[in-house]
Amino acid sequence: MLIRYFAAASAAAGCAEEKFDDVAPPVTLGELLDAAVARHPAEAGSAVPSLERVISRSTFLINEVSVRDRSRALAAGDVVDILPPFAGG
Repeated sequence: MLIRYFAAASAAAGCAEEKFDDVAPPVTLGELLDAAVARHPAEAGSAVPSLERVISRSTFLINEVSVRDRSRALAAGDVVDILPPFAGG
C-alpha cells in the first residue's frame, strides 16, 4: 500500500509519499492511518503540527475515490491520499 501526503500532511510526515509493505491486508483505512502516525510520532516543541493532528482534520482518497469510513477495508496495491484542509482560491 502507498500513502501520498499533501500539504500539511507532507510537512508532518517529512515526505510526499511512502510505502507500507509491512502492513498487509486485511487492514482498514484507520489501521493504515494508525501505522502512519506510529512511523511519524510528534516531535516535542516542533512548529509543525503532528501527523496525528493533521490526519484528524483530513479527508481521504482511496485510488482517487473519496472515502470517509475509516473501517473501509484496503487491498494490496491501494493508494491512499491524505488531504488536509486547504485554504485559498
